[in-house]
Amino acid sequence: MSHTTNEMPKYYQQNGVEFEEDEFGLFTSTLTGQSSAVRRFTWRNSNNVTVQVITYGATITSIKIPSENGTVDDIVMGFNDMEGYLNKLNPYFGATVGRVANRVGYATITIDNVTYNVSANLGKHQLHGGFQGFDKVNLNYYVCGTKVVFSYLSRDGEEGYPGDVLVNVSYELTNNNEFLVDFKATSSKPTFVNLTNHSYFNLAGHNKGAEEMYKHVISINADYTTDVDDNSIPSGKLLPVADTIFDLRIPKVLGDVIHKIPGYDGYDHNFCVNKGSLQENTFVARAVHPPSGRAMEIYSNQPGVQFYCSNSIPEDPKKFKGDVTNLQKLIGKEGRYYKHGAFCCETQNWPDAVNHKNFPPAVLYPGQTYHHTVTYKFFVNK
Repeated sequence: MSHTTNEMPKYYQQNGVEFEEDEFGLFTSTLTGQSSAVRRFTWRNSNNVTVQVITYGATITSIKIPSENGTVDDIVMGFNDMEGYLNKLNPYFGATVGRVANRVGYATITIDNVTYNVSANLGKHQLHGGFQGFDKVNLNYYVCGTKVVFSYLSRDGEEGYPGDVLVNVSYELTNNNEFLVDFKATSSKPTFVNLTNHSYFNLAGHNKGAEEMYKHVISINADYTTDVDDNSIPSGKLLPVADTIFDLRIPKVLGDVIHKIPGYDGYDHNFCVNKGSLQENTFVARAVHPPSGRAMEIYSNQPGVQFYCSNSIPEDPKKFKGDVTNLQKLIGKEGRYYKHGAFCCETQNWPDAVNHKNFPPAVLYPGQTYHHTVTYKFFVNK
């Protein structure tokens, strides 16, 4: 469902950052049948960093940063057109995920002794907001200088959740190579809100595959992970990372540890971030790709980060040991994407938090504001 336009892009400049707005494509809602234009926003700073975002899912489609020798590559997975983002194989590339990111065990939540059945789109459980999460919405937007604020009204009962929830997501690139993301939400009834961004990073380049992904050096500021069952549903227990494969407090080369996760071929776990006040951004994670020198740090005010290594993206047929006849193809911006081709660091509350009294508070009450901030800082590691 591609769409082209001869529209001239709108251009702004502020504090050393150039900003353009144009059209990316067309989205037709499966719920209402109405079509709307998908807008695209492009930031460029004086350090040759470029970021692109579209209104569909408030999705980050591209982040281009220079290497140590000045070579610029796109470091996030994504698609060239709307057809790709609407593909059922799209694993939430770059999207804003909600109303509730991650898993909800047995697709039920209990708030103030009232139980709600939410949509089950992952067997008996819910993942990333259900069948029609925020990633599948063409959001409204407002441009203020070089900042874009996206908004969406999630109606009472949507995917089974109580309350009208008004969500705002803002994006802005600074001249210090920081990409700032700010989530806010209010609700008309007590409800569960847990938003995140689901970008897939490979600092060697989005299409460089597992071989370069394994060269990344990863560190995560967490003393504990949340224990999960075979379906990745939390048990409520916290597991210390000390002396385990989950101890990423000391940087690890990803290729040395990724195949050693008990029961998993790759990380897909919530790490409990070491922090003080939840109102302040804290260092969450660092990733370095030594061959290119590209590096990224993540800071957030959230208590958790889901570290995920693209375990569910289809295998490379050349490496797959089984029957490749029905192996699905995920075609990205420059050819196919394969398993372990990128990593995600999804800052958020702990998964299924509303159903565990010992987890951080998860209920959003009327009169309160859900506020989640995250900063992605890009630099050359010398």
